[in-house]
Amino acid sequence: MTATRTRTDAGLSTALRISVSRLARRLRAQRAVSGMTEAVLSETQLAALSALEVHHAMTPGELAEHEKVQPPSMTRVIAVLTERNLVLKSPHPTDRRQVVLTVTAEGRAVVQRVRRRKDAWLAQRLAELTEAERATLRAAVPILEKLSQSLPVAPQDAVSASRSRARSGQLASEEYRGCSLACSRLRTRCTRSAVQDAPW
Repeated sequence: MTATRTRTDAGLSTALRISVSRLARRLRAQRAVSGMTEAVLSETQLAALSALEVHHAMTPGELAEHEKVQPPSMTRVIAVLTERNLVLKSPHPTDRRQVVLTVTAEGRAVVQRVRRRKDAWLAQRLAELTEAERATLRAAVPILEKLSQSLPVAPQDAVSASRSRARSGQLASEEYRGCSLACSRLRTRCTRSAVQDAPW
């Protein structure tokens, strides 16, 4: 993306979405090793496992809140992780309605293997940047973390907001085309989700 296209908030959001998505795909490619447990886990499952590895013990509700997903979705994630002996369920010490989730030795090994591979790849890429570029990234890390912890926007609200900005002339024509395409895809996902009655 050029500097001109990122001067507006809409242009920045488009550029950031594309860049973050591409980087995430490159990092995901580093974790998949044929025959290893991590190769068959989804990104959501691996993220939940990583969160438990860092926090040591969490309830399903705490884990769902941390990962910003709905509790029913997290229940399915936990079921897969426990079935693969990556996460252990234990009775809650004070609340019989709750359980406590902890990572097993195998689960911790999975997280550490993936983390080492991703860190090694990213460290090599960072070494190719200038010191000024690395300094910029260091300053951006807290901002990216803040964005990652933001609450999700309702899909219809996002579509309506994009249309409203376009009608009011706040988006340049090129940015609007990109936003319109994203909205169309979002509507498709919403329709598919409603038909299948599954979260996305």
